[in-house]
Amino acid sequence: MTKHGGTKHSGTEHGELRTSATTTLDRRQFSSAIVAGCAASAMSNVCLTPRALSASDVARGPLRFVVVSDTHLGYRDQTAAVERWQKTADELADAPGDLILHLGDVVDGGRSELYPTFREIRDAIGKPVPAIPGNHDEPEAFARELAEPIDRVVELEWLRFLLLNNARRDSHDGFISAGQLEWLARELEFAGRAKRLVAVAMHVPAHANKHPDRGWYVKPDQGQRALYDLLEQHRDRVLMLMHGHFHNGIRGWQDHGLVHEVTFPSVLYNQDRRLEMQQAPGYNLPEFRPGYTQIEVANGEIRMQYKPIGNDPPVAPKNLKSALLS
Repeated sequence: MTKHGGTKHSGTEHGELRTSATTTLDRRQFSSAIVAGCAASAMSNVCLTPRALSASDVARGPLRFVVVSDTHLGYRDQTAAVERWQKTADELADAPGDLILHLGDVVDGGRSELYPTFREIRDAIGKPVPAIPGNHDEPEAFARELAEPIDRVVELEWLRFLLLNNARRDSHDGFISAGQLEWLARELEFAGRAKRLVAVAMHVPAHANKHPDRGWYVKPDQGQRALYDLLEQHRDRVLMLMHGHFHNGIRGWQDHGLVHEVTFPSVLYNQDRRLEMQQAPGYNLPEFRPGYTQIEVANGEIRMQYKPIGNDPPVAPKNLKSALLS
């Protein structure tokens, strides 16, 4: 893995979500069945077939990587989150994949003194673990303690991860500045010239999720509309939008053009908001234990496997209301 290189897109003409062996699901259907084309396992799975993977100008072999999010070290001033991150890291050291992408909220409530603890555990994994800040992270301390530039490109062979900080400490919503949009435009144009595909990683989703969902997203006047316009211009390059923030397990949508938008599970705790019972758009796999996601991109598909951490129960109960994390 190197920094500053290629992009990636995936898919069929319109893109599909599949979560069962025989059925293509619409936006209101949910399932934990094994996906056709995905390796059989005990994990909940989902397969995406985005348009961009059909691009003929990208020479590509299979890619494997892992997504983690929302470690929240220092949660409730207890040691449980650090212990969970340690247990997760022990598994990640042996997990398939050449890099581990962390989608934000490394620490909880701005507890910057815990970045060295995160870093020590991270470094023992033995693989690159690029990260972006979440709304619980202090950007300056994040950059200083983790030696991570905030907005940057990470390359994995023919796939470029565009890592963007769209979170603020004082809000659950997301914010994309004019300068960041210009940066994204340049990197997407570079991807086209370099014949690479792109995955955009931001802590807060762009998707306008509303009740019964979280309702936390990038509002139209804070960059959402401009972002979607930009992605539409480069739709044959953009593989997916990747987010943390929700603590809902794997939650996703494909109701904005051809772009797949996915929020990933927290390794600390997740909640079942019973979105399928309330006919919420999109999909939400019925797996809510603390976990991470193993991803393989091959044969025109993005195969996502939800991997619960060990067999431990969640750190927080599913009906937690007063101390909701993002």
